Amino acid sequence: MKNLWLFACLTFSGAVAMVSLITADEPSAPPVKRPGEGEASDVKFMRLARDNQGKLVSLDTAVARYESTDPAKKGTYVELVGAVHVGERTYYEALNAQFEKYDALLYELVAPPNTKIPKGGGERSGNPVSAIQTGLKSVLGLEFQLEQVDYTKKNFVHADMSPTEFSEKMKEKNESFWTLFMRLMAQGMAQQAGNSERGGDLALLTALFSKDREVRLKQMMAEQMENMEGTIAAIEGPDGSTILTERNKKALEVLRRELQSGKREIGIFYGAAHLPDMHKRLENEFGLRLVEHRWLPAWNLQAQETKRTPRKKRKAKQAEQAEQAEQASPAPVEPSP
Repeated sequence: MKNLWLFACLTFSGAVAMVSLITADEPSAPPVKRPGEGEASDVKFMRLARDNQGKLVSLDTAVARYESTDPAKKGTYVELVGAVHVGERTYYEALNAQFEKYDALLYELVAPPNTKIPKGGGERSGNPVSAIQTGLKSVLGLEFQLEQVDYTKKNFVHADMSPTEFSEKMKEKNESFWTLFMRLMAQGMAQQAGNSERGGDLALLTALFSKDREVRLKQMMAEQMENMEGTIAAIEGPDGSTILTERNKKALEVLRRELQSGKREIGIFYGAAHLPDMHKRLENEFGLRLVEHRWLPAWNLQAQETKRTPRKKRKAKQAEQAEQAEQASPAPVEPSP
């Protein structure tokens, strides 16, 4: 029964996965081109890393640094730090270390102003995004961002809409969460149909019943998430969307305020799907240029070697010793006639 439920949920994995790139859940009340090469659309904020044999190694998110072209502002920089809201524990450990370096770390969370997130994330809310992320954590063997990132640090600055602002803007644009989710679902299903050579539902069923289920499912979902541009296009209209464009505008209002207050080293920690639009706005509205681009592994996509039990190890060792003893024994000598 459990596997059937997982199958039903993951059939729409493209839509489910992208939710973890776009919005962080509100807790209950308390190879990329080098900088300068190509157009803005060439800058990637998520990739699938593969080894020399083409096998999947990891799902990576980007850290991109921008500096001013004004010599008077030398030493001031902004870094876009891509997020997936469920990831490996080691991913969030690396992020926590990275965040220590900033004068201010701007973070996303649709929540009332001055909301304080306790260590461990507090209690989970019961909204649909929370339910989806709970399912992803369980099925993929990953961790929650809100549980692993330490939001109690003094340099953390809330840079997102309040629930009231978010709701009013969605009404203004005649949007709803479910209409956006249905667009994501339709885009995910179209993508799956276009990748039918990968096996579709049969591949999903095979992954669900495999011994390394977590890794197989992560690989399938990561491949869905790789086409981030197509998913953004499914959400954004000619005037943008609340869930991406309007929240980005809010974040960059906070960035401008922090820069004006004298902060020189600033990070913006937002879902990876937000960052292509932020990249363009940093260049066009802030006069910044991309000078550095690096990757952080968020999901480990490598199949784990089967571990031997101590009993199996002993048997293997005994067999190896017996074979060595047999090879070392002198050949029998025939008696003389």
